[in-house]
Amino acid sequence: MLNQKADMPGSSAPSSRILSGGHAMAPEKLLEIQQEFAQEWADLWRAAGAGELEPLTDQRFAGEAWSASPGHAFLAHAYLLSARTMLKMADSVQAPEHVLNRLRFATMQWVEAMSPSNFLALNPDAQRRLLESGGESLQQGIANLVSDLQKGRISHTDESSFEVGRNLATTEGSVVFENRLFQLIQYKPLGPRAYARPLLIVPPCINKFYILDLQPHNSFVRFALEQGMQVFMVSWRNPLAVDADGVQHADWDAYLQEGVLEAIGVVSSISRQPQVNALGFCVGGTLLSSALAVAKARGQDPVASLTLLTTLLDFADTGVLDVFIDEAQVLLREQQFAAGGVLAARELATTFAFLRPNDLVWNYVVNNYLKGQAPSAFDLLYWNADSTNLPGPFYAWYLRNTYLENNLRVPGKVRACGVGLDLSSLDMPAYVYGSREDHIVPWTSAYASTALLRGPMRFVLGASGHIAGVINPASRNRRSYWVREDDKLPADAAAWMGEAREVPGSWWNDWATWIKEHGGRQGKAPGALGSADHPVIEPAPGKYVRVRAA
Repeated sequence: MLNQKADMPGSSAPSSRILSGGHAMAPEKLLEIQQEFAQEWADLWRAAGAGELEPLTDQRFAGEAWSASPGHAFLAHAYLLSARTMLKMADSVQAPEHVLNRLRFATMQWVEAMSPSNFLALNPDAQRRLLESGGESLQQGIANLVSDLQKGRISHTDESSFEVGRNLATTEGSVVFENRLFQLIQYKPLGPRAYARPLLIVPPCINKFYILDLQPHNSFVRFALEQGMQVFMVSWRNPLAVDADGVQHADWDAYLQEGVLEAIGVVSSISRQPQVNALGFCVGGTLLSSALAVAKARGQDPVASLTLLTTLLDFADTGVLDVFIDEAQVLLREQQFAAGGVLAARELATTFAFLRPNDLVWNYVVNNYLKGQAPSAFDLLYWNADSTNLPGPFYAWYLRNTYLENNLRVPGKVRACGVGLDLSSLDMPAYVYGSREDHIVPWTSAYASTALLRGPMRFVLGASGHIAGVINPASRNRRSYWVREDDKLPADAAAWMGEAREVPGSWWNDWATWIKEHGGRQGKAPGALGSADHPVIEPAPGKYVRVRAA
């Protein structure tokens, strides 16, 4: 809140409004915002009196009931004006950028929560539905609320429509290895011939792998198999507090050595190939790159090509997630997990939901509870709700060495598995992908990986966001992507974009052309899965992926 006291006597600085925390807003800027608000309010009042309010374009107020009621239409316009003013005030505070980001984020949360559409007494759409249904919508909304309270989360989709192994993660394959951290799935080839060098996919451990194998029409795994790849997938374990094998104590080193490097070794053994192709998605890409740096430091070169999808290696700009990270928060987590334990999936899920509160929180509050509607069936949102826990020591290490201190960017600054990590030692060909509207891994930060790696690289920018940009099946050929045909990678991401060409359709086809160049010779596809040393354990998708967080 604004502090009404003037500057301390004797100060030579100009008078300013002091905010909590000691940060100030220039009085002339505050006056300008106030004058703009007063003028826009007067214009709004006159337009309302004359019956000339502009049509509402915000989706929260797009229903016919809002425009049909002059009072509600005025309320929506007044809210939007007040929201714009609040955000302008937050932007105008004189403070360091990280403080400004937090202030903007907090203001945005409050503004979105106070939308009149979120309250039954102020939402004419919900009121109309209540009357037309004879009260049934309210009864169903209360039932939906009670059900979600029991789950401990808001339902985003009809979860009864999906089941892992029945209509999600159904690509045929077998689990051929497992340890306390992961199961390794080998998929059955789809044709008689396959490239000799296999593809190992390392998904993020903060989500389940089947985002890359949803249904046949949008499965990246199936697409890679159709290109003639031999495909293996890491299925990370969902650790529980009651697990008795010490998984709650697993740290970053464990995920590199027992996780990624172990998986590479098993794939190499089964395929009898000295090198594999490897793909990492999001945190999986950070883990994969770190593990390969460990291998390089040991004089090993187990990967022929590297694909990174929406991956952070340089954490200088982490977008909106930066508001959650500071020294105090990291110290708290380090103390919390000093003796092990798990970070509950609910914490991560709530954090990510409130990065986009309108889309992932309040939209469902209105539809599910105020209107009593059942959410529709959507495979991606089912996956999004199937959250995972994380071992506490792993999480604490990750927070400090990436988001807080950005240690991976500096060669040798941080050690893992007994060696200094140097990402600049990675000189294999790399395919680096970013999503243009990604709010978790800003595309310019994905592009920053090109300054760390040393091999020949191709950078591709896809349309849409963190997940929808990646899961853009070639069969539907939607959206678009941007490439530079000369594959030049200037230091500045904007300079790259200035010379990039937009290509209609899915980036999957571009990647398929690239990965085939690194697949080795084509020959007869394997007739059986696993090997004598690594026999089949169970059918895909395996038991680890079926464990749900409490």
